[in-house]
Amino acid sequence: MSAALPTSSREWHLVARPHGWPKAEDFALREAAVAAPAEGRILVRNKYFSVDPYMRGRMNDVKSYTPPFKLDHPMDGGAVGEVIASNAEGFAVGDHVLHGLGWREIADMPAKHAVKVDPDIAPLSAYLGVLGMPGLTAYAGLFEVASFKEGDAVFVSGAAGAVGSQVGQLAKLKGASRVIGSAGSDEKVKLLTEEYGFDAAFNYKNGPVRDQLKAAAPDGIDVYFDNVGGEHLEAAISSFNLHGRATICGMIAQYNSTEPTPGPSNMALIIGKRLRLQGMLVGDHAHLQGQFVREVAGWLASGELKYQETKVEGIENGYDAFVGLLRGENTGKMIVSLA
Repeated sequence: MSAALPTSSREWHLVARPHGWPKAEDFALREAAVAAPAEGRILVRNKYFSVDPYMRGRMNDVKSYTPPFKLDHPMDGGAVGEVIASNAEGFAVGDHVLHGLGWREIADMPAKHAVKVDPDIAPLSAYLGVLGMPGLTAYAGLFEVASFKEGDAVFVSGAAGAVGSQVGQLAKLKGASRVIGSAGSDEKVKLLTEEYGFDAAFNYKNGPVRDQLKAAAPDGIDVYFDNVGGEHLEAAISSFNLHGRATICGMIAQYNSTEPTPGPSNMALIIGKRLRLQGMLVGDHAHLQGQFVREVAGWLASGELKYQETKVEGIENGYDAFVGLLRGENTGKMIVSLA
């Protein structure tokens, strides 16, 4: 047991359900007391925590695949940190762990909910992105859900984000004939083609997505990895070849809408083209975890797979990091650093 434990920890609470875009007054940074861990539990000083698009849905009080955040309670999400006190077998002070109690400085949890990670294999923050949940989402969504095969032409929306940038690179590594990405700035477009090896990319703010996609993929697409929804999904349906497959991973374009969003107007094409559009949740693909880490760690070590992170310093900036993510201000994984 560590001698001088901190007596308090700051944590972010949701205090009101956002209507439309989240506002600063919907959240509060509060202080909580810290005590020595009970039997079977550990205390972790978080070094980094993750902010992710799916968290916007958890701020609404609606029945979904994951329970909503409770009002006036600390929010949660992926985090990585160092064990500072242990009352559990198999965990020692100084161990680094990945767990689900982010949005706070100190996490008190059952040891069975923590997974040890090795900072010598990759930087700790990578376990929240390229080697973490977003990475597994990209891997499972492309290979298992979209049934990617060598020679496929692949289109990725939100391609400069944590998931999208990995999808495009994985497709190239596995023999895609062409990889096209869309992003929200010319700078991100340049990153996709020059750094990540996409064959083509476009800024969706520069003109209709359908026209830009047709120009970038004159021979059509076989796989669409959807992080955005809306106009992008309609464009993909239009560009699909026969037997095209879409992984519907996220629809960030409509997360803050206050009115119902119209669906694609060209859904009839699904019939003639025999398309498959499948939703995905990463939790359904845990069986791929070992294979994913082995393969991706190898590509990271060889330099074949590149990644970027946008780090926001300080727990007090957690809200700003989250809203920045929703506005597309991140390149790669958005992370709050408490280090």
